[in-house]
Amino acid sequence: MSCDAPLIDDFRQALGNLGWVEGRNLVVEQRAAAGRIDQLPALAREIAATGPEVIIGIGPQPARAAKDAAGTIPVVFLAVADPVAVGLVPSLAHPGGNVTGMATLAPGGFIAKSIELAKELVPGARRVAVLFNSDNDVLRIRFPAEAPQAAERLGLQLQVLDVHDASGIAPAIEAAVRERADVLYIPGDPLFHTPPKRVPDLANRAGLPTVFIIPTVVEAGGLMSYGPDFVELFKRGADPVDKILRGAKPGDLPVEQPTRYKLVINLKTANALRIKIPQSLLLRADEVLR
Repeated sequence: MSCDAPLIDDFRQALGNLGWVEGRNLVVEQRAAAGRIDQLPALAREIAATGPEVIIGIGPQPARAAKDAAGTIPVVFLAVADPVAVGLVPSLAHPGGNVTGMATLAPGGFIAKSIELAKELVPGARRVAVLFNSDNDVLRIRFPAEAPQAAERLGLQLQVLDVHDASGIAPAIEAAVRERADVLYIPGDPLFHTPPKRVPDLANRAGLPTVFIIPTVVEAGGLMSYGPDFVELFKRGADPVDKILRGAKPGDLPVEQPTRYKLVINLKTANALRIKIPQSLLLRADEVLR
């Protein structure tokens, strides 16, 4: 299971604030696939075999693997954009079964909004390259439902670069440069966010402005991000785990959604790329890194 270490630390701190302290009344077993999605089912079965009281899956693929391996063990997912669409739960309000968690996005429109922001970031853009992992159930469902219509409305061409492992990221960015993409949009997927500097470093060397979903990647050198407040989401993710450990049934706990979205801009990166950030974006930004 792969995610930014600081976010996992936020989650663990929130658990501690609720009374669950590792080494005292809590034991945590963690597995990481290190970008190898094919390893997730085996890792999830390994975790389930230890007989935990709850399994936590971070991201769509780990959450799916956890659900498939868990049997009747409660599962809490974090950082899954559309858990209903990918079949993790039948309803946000009434998940039923043994799975609940924190949805990353309110359903509908987010990808289209991100493409609009990419166009606003580079007003003269004609072509947007997209780092896309079709192994991600959410992206496979939501992207074709939103992106083509948004691009057509904005007069943009989309260059979709399907990448399944870390070795494919650099060649994909090279392909974007060859096809003269004006901006690189990276929808949410752990493959593109871990380690945080990898995609920003490659894109910046190629001279490509970037639009991410996670602020930590912008802090590591990306140009701009728009997405939910992940720190808040991971802290709130401790709540269903706490309730389950105290006897609640996951199916009775509604899936929670984000209450706040953040726009973060890295001016240092903008200067290095010789890009002037439109004042309209700077005025709306929740955070500007200088």
